[in-house]
Amino acid sequence: MVNIAATALLFGLSGIPTYVAADVAGRMDIVDGDTLHVSGKTVRIFGIDAPEAGQTCKTRDGTTWACGKWVSDTVRKAFQGKFARCVEIDRDRYDRIVARCDVNGTDMGRWLVQQGLAFAYRKYAMDYDLDEKGAAVNDRGLHASLVENPADFRAARVNGRTTGRVAPDATCAIKGNISSKGVRIYHMRGQEHYERTSISTAKGERWFCSEAEARAAGWRRAKR
Repeated sequence: MVNIAATALLFGLSGIPTYVAADVAGRMDIVDGDTLHVSGKTVRIFGIDAPEAGQTCKTRDGTTWACGKWVSDTVRKAFQGKFARCVEIDRDRYDRIVARCDVNGTDMGRWLVQQGLAFAYRKYAMDYDLDEKGAAVNDRGLHASLVENPADFRAARVNGRTTGRVAPDATCAIKGNISSKGVRIYHMRGQEHYERTSISTAKGERWFCSEAEARAAGWRRAKR
């Protein structure tokens, strides 16, 4: 006779195997700013997104620096070898455990965002939204620089196209944006919407080295 209760526990009432979370605990090895190895398992920290290890950023005066490596090194110095308890929230498309990790009573993801070492990953969770805003207001860590969104950086690397808010060449930093109505507008440093404007060459947007070049290509200057 089939044990109905046991079958329900294993497969759920629908007959489909139920999802079993794989919480892990143990010594940490830091892979990069938001990824760990814990007890032989790869863990992606829930709710945050850090620059890739090979990603670069720019200071306000246009100097390029290795922000991705800096984040990885800083996280390694703070957490390498410490004991973590990670509670699984989900699995990503690479089948990595996505988890909230606690280290000596500290929410690791929240700490990283508060220190300006990672961003709130609002696409998936708003848990650390206010923590990021606090870090940004105080120019902590990455917020003191011009940083390309890590997701944009990954997409550009995959597609071989330029996507993001930071110019690949500091001498050609005028942003040629195309509005939702198809209007071609360029933004200069210091204008109201310059910092928040992201450029996607896949959509026909581009960077310009001078206003004359932008105007000749058919773009007009933003009003503010």
